[in-house]
Amino acid sequence: MQERDVLRTVAQDCVHCGFCLPACPTYQLWGEEMDSPRGRIHLVTQLLDGATLTDTAAEHFDRCLGCMACMTACPSGVQYDQLIEAARVWTEEAHATPTPAASPRSRRDRAARAAIFALFPYPKRLRAVVGPLRVAQRTGLDRRLARSALPGRISPVLGAALRLAPPPSSGIRLPEHVAARGPRRAVAGMLTGCVQSVFFPQVNSATARVLASEGCDVVIPRDQGCCGALSLHSGRESEAADFARKTIAAFERAGVDAIVVNSAGCGSALKDYGRLLGGDPAWAARAAAMSAKVRDFSEFLAELGPVAERHPLRTTAAYHDACHLGHAQRITQQPRDLLRAIPELTLVELADAGTCCGSAGVYNLLQPEAAAELGARKADAVHASGAPLLISANPGCSLQIAAALEARGETIAVAHTAQVLDASIRGG
Repeated sequence: MQERDVLRTVAQDCVHCGFCLPACPTYQLWGEEMDSPRGRIHLVTQLLDGATLTDTAAEHFDRCLGCMACMTACPSGVQYDQLIEAARVWTEEAHATPTPAASPRSRRDRAARAAIFALFPYPKRLRAVVGPLRVAQRTGLDRRLARSALPGRISPVLGAALRLAPPPSSGIRLPEHVAARGPRRAVAGMLTGCVQSVFFPQVNSATARVLASEGCDVVIPRDQGCCGALSLHSGRESEAADFARKTIAAFERAGVDAIVVNSAGCGSALKDYGRLLGGDPAWAARAAAMSAKVRDFSEFLAELGPVAERHPLRTTAAYHDACHLGHAQRITQQPRDLLRAIPELTLVELADAGTCCGSAGVYNLLQPEAAAELGARKADAVHASGAPLLISANPGCSLQIAAALEARGETIAVAHTAQVLDASIRGG
């Protein structure tokens, strides 16, 4: 069956019941039908029937966070992820060779997207901008610029990037192999991620230590690069496929039992490799085989079962469901079970646990106003929880919520699930 026939069948599964409306963050913000899942599905159906992609339709697609909360809420099981990803591919293709009549995006928007995707999927390039960023942070220039209107006038992306920039972290270089402590129970490959490896290397270190403590030989391929998640979720399908092939080859050479991912967006993308490369005869089977090995960090530990002793952590923590973990991968109970097994750690729920924080890959860079409003709502929920610690399984969420709290003059400790487990296993 041709791709458009498949998409048409998926779109027909939508019965327009409206269950997705209260679950959709952008519908919550604006109350606009075309900024709801069923409204976007209607636009996709029109395009499948031969309508021309207009700048208005492209804007509605761009406004979608891709959080997949609608898929959790949908009683009909509509695979909205396939529809919105296709719509984004069409939008990207429409501006790949733009003409004044054909491009659905402004020149500044196209330039911002080109800059983002020339930087974020490449850790070496990210590291190159860390130096100037750290100088700005040490001198306070970043805060002064973020409070001024100048960066936003130059580019909304620049203004958002300054607000979201993480604090300095020490450079950590992981070895290619971390030996299991005690009897070996599994050989786990570890994806280090682009943003994670540069801005949150301590999360990767904690992940490796926890896996080793639970009896895993940890293999960290040196030649791994971007997994393609940001590209895949932004309609840059060909680019994502190239990244996917390189990632598959790197982990095939590693010869591991499972591939453990500690970033929700990356894990969701890797599990989708089978569909991404399904039409490539040379890679379809290899992609499906890799996807079958992919496990989120908490998912893998829940399947493996604990052997390392947990020591008490006397604190209260709020757990934030990253959308690509909770909605896209349907992993919600495993991280909570792992955290509740830590003695004296009290875990509290956020009032809007299933609602996106506004990070959504690069959404907070490209749609800063909407992202800031959603971030403020999430910050309100975190504040109301009274917890001094926030736990998240995605680097983008951590940056987004921390920035939203800082905007209201508050700070909170933010940690990854792996860091909390690591602290417990190591005795605090």
